[in-house]
Amino acid sequence: MTIELSDEELRALDTAVERAIDGGGTSHLEVLGYGEISAVVAWPTMEGVRACKRLPPFADEASVEAYSACVADYLDALRRAGVTPLETAVQWLALDEGGLAAFCVQPLHPSEALLHKRLQSCDRGEAEAHFERVLALFEACVSPRVGLDGQASNWVVTDEGLAYLDVSTPMLRDSAGHERLDTELFLASLPWALRGVVRRFLLGSILDKYYEVRGVVLDFLGNFHKEGLGHLIPPLMAIANQRVEPVLTEDEIRSYYRSDAIMWEVLQRLRHADRAWQRRIRRRRYPFLLPGRIERNV
Repeated sequence: MTIELSDEELRALDTAVERAIDGGGTSHLEVLGYGEISAVVAWPTMEGVRACKRLPPFADEASVEAYSACVADYLDALRRAGVTPLETAVQWLALDEGGLAAFCVQPLHPSEALLHKRLQSCDRGEAEAHFERVLALFEACVSPRVGLDGQASNWVVTDEGLAYLDVSTPMLRDSAGHERLDTELFLASLPWALRGVVRRFLLGSILDKYYEVRGVVLDFLGNFHKEGLGHLIPPLMAIANQRVEPVLTEDEIRSYYRSDAIMWEVLQRLRHADRAWQRRIRRRRYPFLLPGRIERNV
């Protein structure tokens, strides 16, 4: 069984997403969730329902093929480290106005199988067991060459263990410490005037933490404030502090999350303002599907 959409299914998916982007609302889409960059929608196929993430626009086939190769290398790197990524396909099609629309396609799992959902309903002992498994995967995988956005919403609990789903931003660095991913693809979702600032002053700090075990743990626990899991921070932090140095504190975790949440909130507000500017003043099409307000519990 293939996870890929047929040409007709891919075209229908893109048409539906384009309708939403052009202001047609999302009532005709089953939106599974919004990341900071893009949205994930459920889409029916002859082989079953798929989770499809719309990627930023690509200028040409060479750029999308390079991106697809980077994703494939990332999947291989995760597997070699003992992390099980969800089966993933990158598919694309040409747009009438030029350029390419691309999607990251994966099998759909029920929302209650997501790790942050499991943690919301399980007892402390089960939560600690899940965290021990995640922490072991962090230690096995994360290195100066391979990064991981390990927050709980990026893991699926399966009969075989834990599977990792967020591979659309492949975190691989070369021997010189440079990102193998063309990060300009994702900076393109920001207002033009802001890209240089983010590129120079923020991009490194956003990505660096994902290449250090302590930084991944800090981000994992920090996002518990967003997921309503703050009561689990002390016991899981105690487990983490047996394995990371310097030790984490509740104040550091709270401060980290607040700073991170404020940064992303500001960036999202600027993206919404840019969309209004492009549509109303410049009379230009805005190519991204933006979320509404995200409750961050800052």
